[in-house]
Amino acid sequence: MTTYYGLYGQKVQYLASDPTDVQTGQVWYNSTSATLKVRAVTTTGTWAAGGSMPAPRTGFEGVGTQTAGLVFGGSPDSNVTLKYDGTSWTPTGNLNTARGGLGGAGTQTAALAFGGVASFSRVTNTELFNGTSWTNNPTGLPAGKDSMGTAGTQTAALNFGGYTGLNFTNTGASFNGSTWTATPTINTTRGLLGGCGTQTAALASGGISYPPTIYYSAVESWNGTSWTTNPATLNTARESLRTTGTQTAALSFGGDDAPGRLGATELWNGSTYTSNPTGLSTARNDFAGFGNSTLAAATGGSTSSATAATEEWTGPGVGTTKTVTVS
Repeated sequence: MTTYYGLYGQKVQYLASDPTDVQTGQVWYNSTSATLKVRAVTTTGTWAAGGSMPAPRTGFEGVGTQTAGLVFGGSPDSNVTLKYDGTSWTPTGNLNTARGGLGGAGTQTAALAFGGVASFSRVTNTELFNGTSWTNNPTGLPAGKDSMGTAGTQTAALNFGGYTGLNFTNTGASFNGSTWTATPTINTTRGLLGGCGTQTAALASGGISYPPTIYYSAVESWNGTSWTTNPATLNTARESLRTTGTQTAALSFGGDDAPGRLGATELWNGSTYTSNPTGLSTARNDFAGFGNSTLAAATGGSTSSATAATEEWTGPGVGTTKTVTVS
């Protein structure tokens, strides 16, 4: 008879607590909980409740990772900045210019904020965050706009599309740490689109334009020089979605379309989007998202009203400890 020992050269461990340095495929018996456990990997992604923000919020931006996130701004005219550690939120230095619909890039300790709407006007203001406070950059965006797609870092950022207050735009610009330079336009003029990746390898997904009102499923890739429209598209056309990750491994989630707000979650593998079996527990738009395609967070936004709720994403292929049950 084939045994675990015969296959792997060791017996099932008998432990008082779960091991910390655990490997995929490892099996052990936890004597304290009287359970047999195995280390496996997730096969589909799931959303779970995270720590709620101190107050409901919409129209703001988020950057960083699931366990080291940063959100800032909000509508109407908020300058509030909060840090997230994967469990709870902590206030930190506020933006110098209170605004909503702004763009952002970078990390929790080196972030960039740009554009947005302040006092009903589109602004060009650009600010840099050092982990404690925001500093105004001497030069701003080439033109004021909000609701744009974004990608990159504090010193190598990219924005594309958006809304000027008069119409939607296909314009974009890159940031080198001190100045913005206009870049070639995206192929589909739109705003409220999802963006992720780097300054030289970005991804643009979804969005909206009007009149007439069109919800887009279009996907475009940026190579540092030009935008290419991908043959594959989002499975659910929408605007106000968030996209995190890279040009070849991205996650798009939330937003809204003509019927209403969405929780739909899709994974991009560099060539196609695949719908995840389950989406956000709370369908929402105008929210902040940060992280990557494997570990991400969605927080705030609008449901039937503004919410402070946070959800955390664990994608396929992530290690997880499971209890073996017999029925």
